[in-house]
Amino acid sequence: MKDRISQEIKVAMKAKDEVRLSTLRLILTEFVRKEKEKGIPPTDEQCVQILQTMVRKCKDAAEQFRNGNRPELAEKELVEVTIIESYLPAQLPEEQVRELALAAIAEVGAKTPKDMGKVMGVLTKKLAGQADGSVISRIVKEELQKMGS
Repeated sequence: MKDRISQEIKVAMKAKDEVRLSTLRLILTEFVRKEKEKGIPPTDEQCVQILQTMVRKCKDAAEQFRNGNRPELAEKELVEVTIIESYLPAQLPEEQVRELALAAIAEVGAKTPKDMGKVMGVLTKKLAGQADGSVISRIVKEELQKMGS
């Protein structure tokens, strides 16, 4: 993943695409930071986690800028989100996440919302990079609440 980003930086430099270039540099910086922190290059799974965190931060920043009446900065953050998301695996549709959530609930024998942690532990590993954690959490909570009532 790191090599791919490095190649994309060269392409963006040649194309003089400043927004893409700055976003790719941010991504590479995060990968290098993780590498220095751990002492070894991040795995592709860790790279996906880094990218997901970056997307979440950009979306939060965009929301803050919108609330602060700075639409131009919010738009810049959302463009960055689009670029970062292009390096993430395709996201599963909610129906498929719901099916997998029901299977995980059955697998761990969850009966009430108190069992959410067990289900999330299994499901987040299975769906790493394929679904946003907030979507997984919402669906698991909905399904467990149905069972508990």
